[in-house]
Amino acid sequence: MKDIITLGIESSCDETSAAVVKNGREVLSNIILSQIDIHKKFGGVVPEVASRKHVEAISNVIEEAIEKAGIKYEDIDVIASTYGPGLVGALLVGLSTAKAMALSMKKPFVGVNHIEGHISANYIEHKELCPPFVTLVVSGGHSHLVYVKDYGKYEILGRTRDDAAGEAYDKISRALGLGYPGGPEIDRLAKEGNPFAIDFPRSYLEEDSFDFSFSGLKSAVLNYLNKMNMQSIEVNKADVAASFQQAVVEVLAEKAVRAVKHTGVDTLCLAGGVAANTALRDLLTKKCTKREIRFLYPSNVLCTDNAAMIASSGYYDYINGYTSSLNLNAVPSLKIGDRK
Repeated sequence: MKDIITLGIESSCDETSAAVVKNGREVLSNIILSQIDIHKKFGGVVPEVASRKHVEAISNVIEEAIEKAGIKYEDIDVIASTYGPGLVGALLVGLSTAKAMALSMKKPFVGVNHIEGHISANYIEHKELCPPFVTLVVSGGHSHLVYVKDYGKYEILGRTRDDAAGEAYDKISRALGLGYPGGPEIDRLAKEGNPFAIDFPRSYLEEDSFDFSFSGLKSAVLNYLNKMNMQSIEVNKADVAASFQQAVVEVLAEKAVRAVKHTGVDTLCLAGGVAANTALRDLLTKKCTKREIRFLYPSNVLCTDNAAMIASSGYYDYINGYTSSLNLNAVPSLKIGDRK
């Protein structure tokens, strides 16, 4: 069987990335140009700035990915690019570039769902992984529990009803005067604090629900900080960070493990930017070991936005007979399983 070489392109937020992946799992190159240092001074991603930086970087990043992979452009079999969800201006840069390349090179094009890309990161990290399994996707914009029935076939078991976990991290990090992005900053500071020092609320919603809600927790932390400030009481930031994080990871882990039992599978995967969180990994490792569930997660470079995961997802779509029209537009609010 002929090897299939996929060029992946990712530009949904503040990383410009291009990758070359063989047969969906072997990464030949994965170039990521982050804009974090640019957006730090604003305390978050500025969409217009992100779009301009993608335009400036995209050609060089693709060129570097091709060169590092040791291939020529004619060796590429399929081109895959994120078309949603994400920031519309940022998405359009990578999507337009990918479609232009596919047209000029006469290659098939696959538009990839960014969240499905995160799920596919585990295929790269764990070569033996095959569906079915459950994935907990946690990032700055998304908190999902997904039943992966087969390649490209998904059932949403639960999603956030308000703030995503990563979004809550960013807001609490800002309130504590920490840096951006908030996830790594809170994770680092929490190691110095007591996770049970402050009893912040855990929202489990209805008894049988797999949905998430972090707005109440966020408000409770902000109210606590305001109360301490009004009373001129010094805040132990490490204890706040640790207690907030404990409240988040307990809910995520409890629902994820329950979802595995609900579906009857034996494997739980973690994906998305918050998948790099050490407290979440540690708690899920303990819970899954106790219940004899296989627990997998990607290395840190594959947790954050990257084009290798997009190439992997695009590859499986392609071999399953799915390609996209060159009329495909960016869809900022794209849902898992949608096909355009």
